[in-house]
Amino acid sequence: MHNENLNLGRKINTLPICLGPISNLEENVTEDWWNKIFNAYYLKTDGDVVEDEKITIQEIDNLLNFLDIKSNDSILDLCCGQGRHVIELVNRGFNEIEGLDRSRFLIRKARSTSKKKGINCRFREGDARNLPYNPDSFNAILILGNSFGYFESITDDLKVLKEIYRTLKPWGKVFIDLTDGEYLKTHFQPRSWEWIDKELFVCRERSLSLDKQRLISREVITHVNKGVIVDQFYAERLYSEETISDLLKNAGFSDISFHGTIKPDSQRDQDLGMMERRILVSAIVKKEWAVEKKKDTKKAKKIVVLFGDPNKPDILKPFRKFDDDDFFTIDQLKAALKNMEGYNFTYLNNHDTLIQDLIKIKNDISYVFNLCDEGFFNNARNELHIPALLDILKIPYTGSGPQSLGFCYDKSLVRGIAKELDIPIPEALFINPNDNVIDLPLYFPAIVKPNLGDSSFGITQRSVVNNGEELLNAIREIRETFGYDKSILVEQFLTGKDLTIGIIGNPPENYLVLPILEEDYSSLPPELPKICGYEAKWQPDSPYWEINSIQAELPDDITQKIENCSLKLFQRLECQDYVRFDWRLDKDGFPRLLEVNPNPGWCWDGHLAKMANFGGLSYQEMLEKILITTEKRLQMQ
Repeated sequence: MHNENLNLGRKINTLPICLGPISNLEENVTEDWWNKIFNAYYLKTDGDVVEDEKITIQEIDNLLNFLDIKSNDSILDLCCGQGRHVIELVNRGFNEIEGLDRSRFLIRKARSTSKKKGINCRFREGDARNLPYNPDSFNAILILGNSFGYFESITDDLKVLKEIYRTLKPWGKVFIDLTDGEYLKTHFQPRSWEWIDKELFVCRERSLSLDKQRLISREVITHVNKGVIVDQFYAERLYSEETISDLLKNAGFSDISFHGTIKPDSQRDQDLGMMERRILVSAIVKKEWAVEKKKDTKKAKKIVVLFGDPNKPDILKPFRKFDDDDFFTIDQLKAALKNMEGYNFTYLNNHDTLIQDLIKIKNDISYVFNLCDEGFFNNARNELHIPALLDILKIPYTGSGPQSLGFCYDKSLVRGIAKELDIPIPEALFINPNDNVIDLPLYFPAIVKPNLGDSSFGITQRSVVNNGEELLNAIREIRETFGYDKSILVEQFLTGKDLTIGIIGNPPENYLVLPILEEDYSSLPPELPKICGYEAKWQPDSPYWEINSIQAELPDDITQKIENCSLKLFQRLECQDYVRFDWRLDKDGFPRLLEVNPNPGWCWDGHLAKMANFGGLSYQEMLEKILITTEKRLQMQ
């Protein structure tokens, strides 16, 4: 039986509970004060903020307003306390979240609360300077409720940020809510007192540390019957926007953003202390995936993934170079491939040394995953050069060969082949580079586009024309952009549903037809033509950026017509493994072929991935299906 009044040979603390008047608060702050203070008294003294459900809801609202996180993202609430933010996020549908805190008392409280609420949450005790997680574990890490800056040394704060950086996935995000140090330096209350409830009374003293970088606080809690029960000291580093930004940069973070300040709406509305005004800051991790332990190389297939060259210009991109969106897309792909069993992936993107690199490894790889849709040296006209090079080196690869890519790059040629197969196409007029006199088409509206091209380059809202003057202006704009030596296609503009369909496999035997996708133009201003052109793919400030893709609802006979014609073209154009076909309905609801994409976009948020998702396949499953399809064609299974 435990009895604190008995002295059974144990040493009893004879020091007084209260130290009385002291001249220097800082001398009484222990290095690990944070290891002792977060207990039941903390939940009492700070309960007006940390135990108020309305304040927790407001803080999560702020988080979700400023940080783009999804319900299936893996999230860590670091320094989670009694778990209030984790529980609120789970209530909102975020199921891949867990909390970690150093306080055993608060972690037990978190587990108990979540159990009582019938919520399945994960909580763990641990030190923020040495996180018990593998590299690249989380999409987002949160430090909420002013839980940063407790350590005596700024070096320890930097360790925390470096651990966050390590455990975040590439392009993962950190969100920190911390005290506004610049404000607190001049607005802190040197002394205050307040009733916590009918029994507890708390007095506080505060002063700046000798170096003016921390706010030192003393808290004396008195019980009406028992007298002084706690006399405790603590300190918190005072970060300004500039100093926290510098620390985040030092830890490796990029794209640091500040989202204003917040003040909790306390019901007691008395001494809010360090919680009075807080900064909201977020940052992004831009890094490579951590090197994994090698899988069993005897069993795993060795795949080389080929990309465009990020160090070379690319005229198809808005700033003519790879940007953050491109690198994020590549990292999403690597994340999906990283989780596949039975494969070892390596990556090549240096086109200057590509031939030599392939020659070196050709005898030690299973095949190439060709994702170089930018073309050799980022020249879309040379997209076919990559598979041609692989054919010369006798290296197997995913996707269509050079002949197919050459066919499909020429829109007029595809139209001719489709017509030969009795596949419906829009009316069109072909304009040669040296044509100075141009016949007007027998139809308006029309759409003007380069005959050779990719990624909707050259197709904008001005490409849809309604009369001869607009037609000539559109032709002039294309010639000025692409040069006068390029052919142009003037095609009947179809006003019905804008559709795309994907096929993974190799007809006539093993293939999967994905659900048909429709572009939803309902958000587009009515005066703009309904097209999914360059602006929709590359210009975030354009109204076209808001276009969504939905699963198409079509009559069975129209769906069957599109599927059958696409399968015919797949075989006739010698496509392989995966292809996307663009269709549009005319004013009478009849489908007509627009284009064939034999090396379609593979990105996580592209049309092929969206169709796969409607068909019940995750992004990773879609990629795996493409690989398995290739292996069947190559008779590797």
